[in-house]
Amino acid sequence: MKSEKGIQIIISGALAAFAVYMGTLTVPVIVLMVMMILDYLSGMAAAWMQNSLSSKIGAKGIVKKVGYMGLIVVAMGADYLIYSGIIAANIDINYNMWFGLLVAVWLIINEMISILENLSKLGVPIPEFMTKIIKRLKTSVQKD
Repeated sequence: MKSEKGIQIIISGALAAFAVYMGTLTVPVIVLMVMMILDYLSGMAAAWMQNSLSSKIGAKGIVKKVGYMGLIVVAMGADYLIYSGIIAANIDINYNMWFGLLVAVWLIINEMISILENLSKLGVPIPEFMTKIIKRLKTSVQKD
């Protein structure tokens, strides 16, 4: 029983420390994870409806989603290096995790586009304005 409490305390502490470290990235990363799950499930449903369900393609999708998280970690590393440089140069500006945030938002938009495509394959009518808005968002994020 005591070892279970210890494990719970360690996991809780690690998650709390991670949330503090991520700061502004916490909510976008959670939203991204939800979008990745919805994309995976809608993709599986679309493949099933089209009789093209494949475990190999599904596994590739999971690996790709893990790669997304790796991309965010790399962006966080860039943010950390920039922040460290600002501190070392004694520059007094407020710098947040901009690269990590930008990458997370870009990936969320990509996932939303993929979900809409999957829903369309399922025969769900997609309002044209939603597709236009999401694609416009993607273009805006890519320009910045």
